[in-house]
Amino acid sequence: MSMSPSKLIVRIEELRKEMTDVALKKGINSAESIRLSQELDALLNKFEKIKQEK
Repeated sequence: MSMSPSKLIVRIEELRKEMTDVALKKGINSAESIRLSQELDALLNKFEKIKQEK
């Protein structure tokens, strides 16, 4: 099931904040920071694809 664009934006913002917090606490090169960054990239790509389809 696909996320609506508005829910996707909310999730992107949540993930961005979480990634920033983790990077500040554990370092930008920590496994968790990298995992969150990759997850955020995937959501941003999905959002861009939705925008292009409109």
